[in-house]
Amino acid sequence: MSPGAIDQLLAGITGLTWQSIVMFAVAGVLLYLAIARDYEPLLLVPIASGAILANLPLSPVVGEDGLLSILYAAGVENELFPVLIFIGIGAMTDFGPLLENPRLVLLGAAGQFGIFGVLLVALLLGFTRAESASIGVIGAIDGPTSIYVSGQLAPHLLGPITVAAYSYMALVPVILPPIMRALTSQSERRIRMQPAGRVVSRRTRILFPIGTTLLVGTLVPFATPLVGSLMLGNLLRESQVVQRLTGAASNELANVVTLFLGLAIGSTMIGTSFLAASTLAILALGILAFGLDAAAGIVFAKLLNRASGGTFNPLIGAAGISAFPMAARVVQRVAQTEDFENFPLMHAMGANAAGQVASTVAGGVLLALVAGAGG
Repeated sequence: MSPGAIDQLLAGITGLTWQSIVMFAVAGVLLYLAIARDYEPLLLVPIASGAILANLPLSPVVGEDGLLSILYAAGVENELFPVLIFIGIGAMTDFGPLLENPRLVLLGAAGQFGIFGVLLVALLLGFTRAESASIGVIGAIDGPTSIYVSGQLAPHLLGPITVAAYSYMALVPVILPPIMRALTSQSERRIRMQPAGRVVSRRTRILFPIGTTLLVGTLVPFATPLVGSLMLGNLLRESQVVQRLTGAASNELANVVTLFLGLAIGSTMIGTSFLAASTLAILALGILAFGLDAAAGIVFAKLLNRASGGTFNPLIGAAGISAFPMAARVVQRVAQTEDFENFPLMHAMGANAAGQVASTVAGGVLLALVAGAGG
């Protein structure tokens, strides 16, 4: 065998870099979280797999005609995959608890405070406006919104921003409870909330996605692709006449697009660009945005508690983020550790659904402020 042939055979081994090895370790951590801890496995497994494939030496899956590059160009670069995922999310979301208690929409709005707070912090640290907006949106704890916004404003940061968004989403049961306990008293956590007592008609459920699309699309045009696709999926669900489309959107479509999206995002996690000081800063700012969102929601819920004469459980405010329905379940769990017979889940689900809509609106606002102003 000629020396050239031997060199060609060993090219993969000799092409390994320390950055590639570190990224394999990062992918291993993501796989551990997904498989051993069951944290967002539907996204973390494809993302980790894409990262492994992209960091293999001389890997043909990245590059102009590579499989992962084609997926990225087909669904991430043009924002198709996040929009399609929102159709599936809408088809799986029940806005009934929010419609039963409309004031919960205020908690969804309050739960986006960290996005804009961290945007200012990132600007102070030297990030550009586009980069700061993309980093701030991690606080929504909404993967598709983070991908949609950062893909337009700062595509070079898409990898770390997406990993942060989905990792923190997976860690909601770990991160939220300490914040909730620190900002509420035991007596507040034991408050039992009565059912809203309002029956939501089918007509209202059908008009809600239509009206929300018209309202948000008029006031925040940049949010139309996100809100419109979310509400389209919900309209399919609530119309009750297109069960096949509802099932396809919430199952086959969501699953296939999630797989392709995860692989495409993983392909951006190439060690030479991912392993930078900015990545650590993004991870730190992302957790700050998450904490500020949760804290703002709880503080606003405490104000609602005072206004209601002590009948509103402030824990509900922690569900104002977009991690649906995980945040609501965490609220229920924390409340029941204080009082096993307390059952605030439906109220928390309403706040969580409000946070889902509010995060898409916040993403549209960011795009309007940055992209609409010329970056």
